[in-house]
Amino acid sequence: MAKNNTQKRIEELRRLIRDHDYKYYVLDQPQITDFEYDQLYQELVRLEEQHPEWLSPDSPTQRVGGQPLSQFEKAQHRTPMLSLQNSYSPEDILAFDEKVKKFLQSEEDIEYLCEPKLDGMAIELIYEQGRLLQALTRGDGETGEVVTSNIRTLRSVPLCLEGTGWPERLEIRGEVLIFKEDFRQLNDMQQEAGALTFANPRNAAAGTVRQLDPRIAARRPLRMYAYAPGGKEGLICKSQEDFIKQLQGWGFATLGRLAQKVPHAQGAVEYYRQTEKIRHSLPFEIDGIVIKVNSWALQAELGSIARSPRWANAAKFKPEQAVTQVKDILVQVGRTGALTPVALMEPVQVGGVKVTNATLHNEQEIQRKDVRVGDWVLVHRAGDVIPEIIEVLKERRLQDSQAFTMPTHCPACGSPSAQMEEEVIRRCLNPICPAVIKESLKHFVSRRAMNIDKLGDKVIEALFDAGMVKSFSDLYRLTKEDLLKLDRQGPKSAQNIIHSIQKSRTVKLDRLIYALGIRFVGDQTARVLARHYGRLQSLLKASKEELEQIPDIGPKVASSIVQTLSQPALLKELDELKKLGVSPEEVQKETHGPKPLQGLTFVVTGSLPMGRDEIHELIVSLGGKTSSSVSRKTSYLLAGEAAGSKLDKAQELALPILDWNQFQQLIAQSPSVD
Repeated sequence: MAKNNTQKRIEELRRLIRDHDYKYYVLDQPQITDFEYDQLYQELVRLEEQHPEWLSPDSPTQRVGGQPLSQFEKAQHRTPMLSLQNSYSPEDILAFDEKVKKFLQSEEDIEYLCEPKLDGMAIELIYEQGRLLQALTRGDGETGEVVTSNIRTLRSVPLCLEGTGWPERLEIRGEVLIFKEDFRQLNDMQQEAGALTFANPRNAAAGTVRQLDPRIAARRPLRMYAYAPGGKEGLICKSQEDFIKQLQGWGFATLGRLAQKVPHAQGAVEYYRQTEKIRHSLPFEIDGIVIKVNSWALQAELGSIARSPRWANAAKFKPEQAVTQVKDILVQVGRTGALTPVALMEPVQVGGVKVTNATLHNEQEIQRKDVRVGDWVLVHRAGDVIPEIIEVLKERRLQDSQAFTMPTHCPACGSPSAQMEEEVIRRCLNPICPAVIKESLKHFVSRRAMNIDKLGDKVIEALFDAGMVKSFSDLYRLTKEDLLKLDRQGPKSAQNIIHSIQKSRTVKLDRLIYALGIRFVGDQTARVLARHYGRLQSLLKASKEELEQIPDIGPKVASSIVQTLSQPALLKELDELKKLGVSPEEVQKETHGPKPLQGLTFVVTGSLPMGRDEIHELIVSLGGKTSSSVSRKTSYLLAGEAAGSKLDKAQELALPILDWNQFQQLIAQSPSVD
């Protein structure tokens, strides 16, 4: 009887985890907290370890498995993965419509399904009897590489199909991508680790899918959206719209409301224009729209020509690029000692934003692109955010130009720089390098850390250069008289700085942890540590092995935490901060009970009765999540006065919008905390 109960519990846990994966990654409607999800997952891992005879390859615990491959095998697509014909203007869309009508010998309006053109990596998934059998890249359209072990790690990809009605063999095509915000965080992690950063989200996604070790793919924020069938055998859908609805029922993530059916070509033109307007507010990169004849019967009648279907067209947006000149290349020193080359350029407008600097990442990147002072370059904004030099216009290069070489010594302190083993970044090895200390101080006072909002970068640099501040604790020894010695500091601004410093003495534990600048520990990881340990002293005593047991903290992060928090200089600094009245608030450890806002994601905008950071912390403490941008994942927009473009975007997506009183009512009406 006990064995039967255990086996039933294993099946129940698998069903629960698959259901929560579907709600989180497909519907964008999480129902439980990350902590509660981890508890279910760890229970399943434990039971499967105790009963290996009941282990199933379709279990959620088996998404990552096997040894790294020596190379990818290749397999043929049963139906070729064709590429789409491209167009670049509304006029081209109308011309495409005319071609469709001419081939069909019809003057009737054609119904189209329009959707954003995702800028990722095309993938085909093959299911047999409802279970994921194989995943292939596009390759040359006829033959692709087998990347099943990597694609299995994506929680947006069902290992077993949901619902009913799927054929014995099902081929699904879609796009693997990385969200813009995830891309920024991934590059931050790469930079921290001394590894190559990625040029854009598409390269990051494609590079990850083609990693031979699936454990690397499992650690990166890949997502997949499904949008097309391979072969149509056994499918009973009559239109592209019907098929998208079927995909959702089977457990796939789709573009949902972003896809629209339009009654004629002019509707497709309007969709193109509207999508171009909102492209920068979307969480992922797109480079145009895809227009498909909605009727599958008409698709079959139209057929294909060469390597493209007659019934579909990709209407691309004009690339947001600009040409400018590199005036200089400087090397910046970060708080971890990393030397980062940055191109200083003549100001230029790119995508509506004035761009003056572009990171060149590291020595290998400069050598690969051969960027030199005086070069004319083509610039765009990678991920719609990061300025990037994508090409040097060598035909305009000055005859006396010289290749740039990275300095062998730190430009800030003159100490030798070195490229550490398994890193591509050169680092200053001097722990008391002025630039490292300055950047660490700037990080310490930043908004997500100690939030000493009146201490800007220029004031920090002036205090350091004047010898007044050399450590975190020195900030709390400052007096108004000290500040008045600085240029352009009047009594009022000096008093504001002192007040801001005083206010920061009482701080949330996660903010202090983040402020210490521990390598690989961002604000989210700091929050996890604070909730797990509750007190700073408990964290200081943690071992590497203990830390590794915490979800999302691997060996590298655990080692960095232990190494940093065991340094005598830092421990002394923490003692000094304590003596000076810096007192982190203890955190109540996370419980199993429901939280008022669990599973909900909020975007906060406009002027509200509480500060923005305080509201964010309140939402997180009540089980919710916060985001800086409005998207389909947003559960509510909390809007105050002068809400601006975020309110417009929420109204456009028909998202729930709360004022302050409605937000208070939502909290009051939600389940209470245990």
